[in-house]
Amino acid sequence: MLLPFILALLLVGGAVLAAQSSINGRLGAKTGVIESAWLTFVIGAVLTFLLVFFFEPTKEATLFSVPKWQLTGALFGVVYMLAIVFAVPRVGTAAATVAVISGQLLMSLLIDHFGWLNNTIRPLDASRYVAMALLLGAIGLIYLSHQQRQRRIVNQPG
Repeated sequence: MLLPFILALLLVGGAVLAAQSSINGRLGAKTGVIESAWLTFVIGAVLTFLLVFFFEPTKEATLFSVPKWQLTGALFGVVYMLAIVFAVPRVGTAAATVAVISGQLLMSLLIDHFGWLNNTIRPLDASRYVAMALLLGAIGLIYLSHQQRQRRIVNQPG
């Protein structure tokens, strides 16, 4: 019963992430990449503070007691935000999103395969190799579509 809810939540999360990428890309093109990323993190910090303050149950560990390497994940959000705000106006939301998802999948497959970051080892198998190939194919097709569109624009009379 919980699995369908989790999958629906993840689908909504993905849809919102694509919309956020497009919105932040447009904002970053007008106001600047760093300013757009800054706004996202300020609003996110305020909202998550309120959620933690009012809803987060007490845990045995705190941010001050966990292994310090686990705190580095917060830095990766900054890298993602700056990359997406920079890329979306230049390559479009679809290409940027497929590239991000492909990067996520490729890295997650490596993490699973090698058990990095204290995760359970889940070796690569044929279906995972096919998934990687299909994602790389999707990136290639979106890139080719973008190139063809650019050529049509350049070759239009007027």
